[in-house]
Amino acid sequence: MTNTIYDITHESDAIMLVGSNPEHAHPVLGMQVRQAVQRGAKLIVVDPRDIDLCKDADIHLKLKPGTNVAFANGMMHIFIEEDLVDHKFIEERTENFEAMKELVKDYTPEKVAEICGIDADALREAARIYATANCAPIMYCLGVTEHHTGTEGVMSLSNMAMMVGKIGKPGCGVNPIRGQNNVQGACDMGASPNQFSGYQNIDKPGVLEKFEEAWGTKLNPNIGTKATDCFPKMLTGEVKGLFIFGEDPVRTDPNTHHVIKALSSLDFFVVDELFMTETAKLADVILPGRSYAEKEGTFTNTERRVQRVRKAVEIAGDTKPDTWIFTEIMRRMGYPQPHLTPAEIMDEISSVTPSFGGISHARLDSEEVAGQGLQWPCPSKEHPGTPIMHVGKFARGLGYFRPAAYTPSMELPDEEYPLVMMTGRILYHYNACAMTDKTAGINEIAGESFIEINTEDAEKLGIENGEMVQISSRRGTIQAKADVSDKTNPGECWMPFHYIEGGANWLTSDALDSISSTPEYKVCTVKVEKITE
Repeated sequence: MTNTIYDITHESDAIMLVGSNPEHAHPVLGMQVRQAVQRGAKLIVVDPRDIDLCKDADIHLKLKPGTNVAFANGMMHIFIEEDLVDHKFIEERTENFEAMKELVKDYTPEKVAEICGIDADALREAARIYATANCAPIMYCLGVTEHHTGTEGVMSLSNMAMMVGKIGKPGCGVNPIRGQNNVQGACDMGASPNQFSGYQNIDKPGVLEKFEEAWGTKLNPNIGTKATDCFPKMLTGEVKGLFIFGEDPVRTDPNTHHVIKALSSLDFFVVDELFMTETAKLADVILPGRSYAEKEGTFTNTERRVQRVRKAVEIAGDTKPDTWIFTEIMRRMGYPQPHLTPAEIMDEISSVTPSFGGISHARLDSEEVAGQGLQWPCPSKEHPGTPIMHVGKFARGLGYFRPAAYTPSMELPDEEYPLVMMTGRILYHYNACAMTDKTAGINEIAGESFIEINTEDAEKLGIENGEMVQISSRRGTIQAKADVSDKTNPGECWMPFHYIEGGANWLTSDALDSISSTPEYKVCTVKVEKITE
């Protein structure tokens, strides 16, 4: 996130929420968005479903799944057409605007309305509200990123914000709501195969050499393989062994049959886990991991805030911290390593990561910080952290407009599979249900899968609310309970992905974003059938 959660929910005049249902997926933030609306902030919801926040929204653009880029281009067309752009910001702080202007000239409100299935006048009003507000953040989540054009969707939202000068200011910015536990921290620490910690690109001159010197060894200069690209390589034999920790791809990755087949083809498969997950059942070796309450370290939340995690409990059993496991595996494979304390590891991170240069356990524990954490970039021990990014200038100097043309989703409805299916979270379960499905009270409330199907489609198919139905895609067939309503548009349906029985990922496509390799979870085609005995 470019700004803080407090900033975008307390300093904003208008909020644009794109592809996110925070009251279910991020309920603390969702509550704060609702409170902002109650204080008078205008709310624009851009989402293919009627989420609860739509009831309080000034505008709901119920666009077709997979049309985010067209929507953003349409907004920018209106900015230019009605002279809502921030000319001074564009001139002083950006480049490539003319190319952006040329691309969006064809995205008239009427054309975009046809592509997205929305009202052209509603699009115009949304553009005016966002552009003319003094302070207006964009918040987005997986409804933007989980498409084969997800990266272009994010770039398009950034283009929008730059065009009206709403970056580097209080109550503004482009703010991704990160989806999983410490996913921000994982990315910060170099989980991407092309980067070291702090988003230092492997191929940038001097970066590889810096880490080789720090670690006293030669490093592979080649860019690694993205997680989702590993599965096809398992089937071809290019990837023969795998170590997974804190992840359950059998439940959470698309095309479950494909995932199981890929994992089963490995020569050797190790899982470091707290529970016997669906993925752990396939492992050759399971190492007992520790929960957050059993270890020391740091956690980085969605607003880049690095916070301390302290060991709270000691439980019986032969478990070890993940860091001990990693180090010990290296030692036993002939690469001697000391077992560093979490504080020492943080010191090493700071020494090789400029954006973390001023962060240490000692400072995070100090009276100065007072338990509030520090937001990176925090380059020195004297630096207070960075609540708002891109103030005055961008990290690259000038902000770069990246034009992106709309392209349809990889899988479109046809006679055999006429409905578009989307996936997402529900309030009561978290991702793979590794913990939530072990809670009896939660299972009483939300213990089985369901499919939201439009009233019109249900009538055509003779399906009653609450009936079990069969849902099929090109990848599999499942059964789930029908939830008949108008939350989705005709021709569209929605399912949660949490469950293994009747879970959406038995059906989802493994088509990937060409840049990030993020799966296109939000669009696949299905047929829904009434079950007759």
